[in-house]
Amino acid sequence: MEYRRLGKSGLKVSELSLGSWVTFSKQVDQNDAIDLMRHAYDAGVNFFDNAEGYEAGKSEKLMGEALAKLGWSRDSYSVSSKVFWGGQKPTQKGLSRKHVTEACHAALKRLQVDYLDLYFCHRPDIDTPIEETVWAMHNLVTQGKVLYWGTSEWSAQQLTEAWGFARANHLTPPTMEQPQYNLFTREKVEKDYLPLYDLLGLGTTIWSPLASGLLTGKYNDGIPADSRMNLPGYEWLKEQLQSEDGQARLDKIRQLAKLADEVSLSITHLALLWCLRTPHVSTVILGASRKSQLIDNLAALDHKSKLTPDVIEKIETIIGNKPAAPQRF
Repeated sequence: MEYRRLGKSGLKVSELSLGSWVTFSKQVDQNDAIDLMRHAYDAGVNFFDNAEGYEAGKSEKLMGEALAKLGWSRDSYSVSSKVFWGGQKPTQKGLSRKHVTEACHAALKRLQVDYLDLYFCHRPDIDTPIEETVWAMHNLVTQGKVLYWGTSEWSAQQLTEAWGFARANHLTPPTMEQPQYNLFTREKVEKDYLPLYDLLGLGTTIWSPLASGLLTGKYNDGIPADSRMNLPGYEWLKEQLQSEDGQARLDKIRQLAKLADEVSLSITHLALLWCLRTPHVSTVILGASRKSQLIDNLAALDHKSKLTPDVIEKIETIIGNKPAAPQRF
């Protein structure tokens, strides 16, 4: 396991990390959570990702119980939460000072920690002024309840506004962004945020590196009965797969699987290593409902040398979606 700086901050995170979206509480019980987290930690993973919106807080509670039982030294790992979807009432969601503050306190209680290493604004809130959210995050930092704050799926413009307001008012600016990034979703990481890595010192903790499981190849011949696409609340994933665009993606995935086989890689390893090739990616968040999945995903690190420039070029030819470089006139 190698470690990368979270943007220009001094915090180092493992290049592969473990997240709880979809799996914890819905597919993973407490014993499974302990087993998964222990194996990840022993393999060098030092960042564990969570959010108030994951199973309405149950995911954080499960992770907190696991952390308490595992008993690791608090200075040996980082844990996150995200704020936006806390409940149905107006004061239980969004990025107002009230909800940002109360959601942090609730996350600390569920995760059974004294502070959050990373705290994300889970989505932009068009009903709350950005400056109000920046102030709320800054206050939590100065109170010692949050070490680094950031965003998830914000636009480059929104990030620039937040950073600019923080700098102008001597407040703590955002450190990281958590965007979706994989072979099929790459515009933000590779194009939109490009000016921000140096300007803001932005780090990224990317999610869905396997495109919700598509890039494992398990959907190439249909939808398995035990897949997330058959879970209640995830019908939208099934609809995406069954759409014309989804079927076109499956065709490309079959071509990628053939290429991976030619270079003695699984398509899963090829997809994960492709994400890691990007220097602006601080960590790739893995999700696993079974220990065998986690073991296999972590094993991708043993095959870095196989993702040669020639293989990357062949991947680009298959997917054909590389963002255009800025033009010079």
